[in-house]
Amino acid sequence: MAMVCLSDFEAYAKKYLPKIAWDYFAAGADDCTTRDENILAYKRIRFRPRMLRDVSVMDIRTKILGSEISFPVGIAPTGFHQLAWPDGEKSTARAARAMNTCYIASTYSTCTLEEISAAAPGGLRWFQLYIHRNRAASQQLVQRAEALGFQGLVLTADLPYTGKRRDDVRNGFRLPPHMKVKNLEGAFEVCKMSPLDPSVTWNDIYWLRSLTRLPIIIKGILTREDAELAVRHGVQGIIVSNHGGRQLDEGPATIDALVEVVEAVRGRVEVYVDGGIRKGSDVLKALALGAKCVFIGRPALWGLAYKGEEGLQDVLRILQDEFRLSMALAGCASVSEIGQHLVQLSKL
Repeated sequence: MAMVCLSDFEAYAKKYLPKIAWDYFAAGADDCTTRDENILAYKRIRFRPRMLRDVSVMDIRTKILGSEISFPVGIAPTGFHQLAWPDGEKSTARAARAMNTCYIASTYSTCTLEEISAAAPGGLRWFQLYIHRNRAASQQLVQRAEALGFQGLVLTADLPYTGKRRDDVRNGFRLPPHMKVKNLEGAFEVCKMSPLDPSVTWNDIYWLRSLTRLPIIIKGILTREDAELAVRHGVQGIIVSNHGGRQLDEGPATIDALVEVVEAVRGRVEVYVDGGIRKGSDVLKALALGAKCVFIGRPALWGLAYKGEEGLQDVLRILQDEFRLSMALAGCASVSEIGQHLVQLSKL
């Protein structure tokens, strides 16, 4: 079958992945309202395309925190890539480097930071951190990431506890015995409760800043109030995210929350968004509403499930081609020409 769009990869992954792995990747919290709304919200946004603009030469490059990427789509942090492909996060890192974009490696990787780094030397990588009760383990992870050349630290803020994902509960989800959360081996053997620290507050940003010179990006912001607090606490970037609809159900779709966050930060930090991006035109909508870059989660996993590194490159290439075409048809020859004038938000 010709893989023409991202839903083709989704259908392949659903057909061929083991049910327990598919259910884990696909899961949303509770009724999955927010997970599904992330996608539906994009469909309510309409373009206002401009005509007779010279789009014979297109420039789709952009920069995030000073690093140039080939187009404004990166790979969001997701866990357990070996559930999708034997080489796991090593394949993800290689695909991101081949496409010259950013890969955010998860704390919950099934490959070590060292393996990820060695798989794609020179690639643009950020490291996503959960702060654990074992603060020494978290501190060590941050310092390992910096020493290995990761260029940003992404703190996930929306997971003091894990959301209720019903299929995972029904399936009794756990990693197969031959897979490990490689970066945390041995860190929690004496811990009888969840290793995540639910006492984390904004003051812990200062603690992180004392550990590393890496720029700090905070992921999971959905409101004006938290966006302002993030700026006040000195972060360099915000990822507008609801964890793919896996945490608090019935919160806002991320593309809807993006407008509020962008207005609040007033250009003081870079703002990115994840959740629900399925087409190049979705990327264009997100940039028109103020995102500097988008990050994809589940579609990256579908690409891995299809053909590993090659499949993920296919997913990124399709998004890249669709984004370039959408830009041209909307009358934009470069990313700098994209603005809110390009879209109208439907009133329901």
